[in-house]
Amino acid sequence: MPFVKAQKSRAYFKRYQVKFKRRREGKTDYRARICLINQDKNKYNTPKYRFVVRFTNKDIVAQIVSASIAGDIVLAAAYAHELPRYGLEVGLTNYASAYCTGLLLARHVLKTLKMDEDYEGNVEATGEYFSVEPAETRRPFRALLDVGLVRTTTGNRVFGALKGALDGVHRKYIFGGHVAAYMMNLKEDEPEKYQSHFSEYIKRGIEPNGIEEMYKKVHAAIRADPTLKKSEKQPPKEHKRYNLKKLSYEERKAKLVARLQAFNSAAGEEDEDDE
Repeated sequence: MPFVKAQKSRAYFKRYQVKFKRRREGKTDYRARICLINQDKNKYNTPKYRFVVRFTNKDIVAQIVSASIAGDIVLAAAYAHELPRYGLEVGLTNYASAYCTGLLLARHVLKTLKMDEDYEGNVEATGEYFSVEPAETRRPFRALLDVGLVRTTTGNRVFGALKGALDGVHRKYIFGGHVAAYMMNLKEDEPEKYQSHFSEYIKRGIEPNGIEEMYKKVHAAIRADPTLKKSEKQPPKEHKRYNLKKLSYEERKAKLVARLQAFNSAAGEEDEDDE
């Protein structure tokens, strides 16, 4: 037989180093992450903040995060599931909701840093470009957009969250105009599909013509009170046990003593009956 040379010897596998876990799972692009978190040496341990936006099937997560040796530190966070408190109960994952979530996060951060009075932001969202002017006391808060593995295509929802923080995007999408147009088309052409797709809107009496006004009220409510309120959790329900509770040593000992006493008393009664 011809001799086959081993391409990867035992020494190779001893030196082999696996990739990071989140790289193996396809969750983190470490090349992009390093570019986002690298800070200049002369910044003297000043945090470099990232505006992290992530989407799930039912929620939107927006966070201001800084990296440290021990791990990432979250300065502030906002979620789409907080929006029902401000009057938005439907469509919590669309472009307009992403804008509201970004706006809520921006107000959270400014209130945390006590900069909400210096930087009011764009009170009326008109869709025009808006740039924050530096105040005399403190400079504007700065963060870099972290989109994760999302493709940064035109019209992506991550930019809705970004523009919610900056307050300057397409007016149509800010106030859910694209949703209203789609609702009106379905209502006229395919009523059955309209009933199934927008059942939550119909249940709450939301019409296509009232969507813009609804989002305006949500924006005003967020600016009025952006404080984070913890939800009141209900006490856990008592589950029915189908197996016997495990007894401690003292409980088992007391149970055995009780059984012996009962047995002895029963035996004593039988002896008395025999006599």
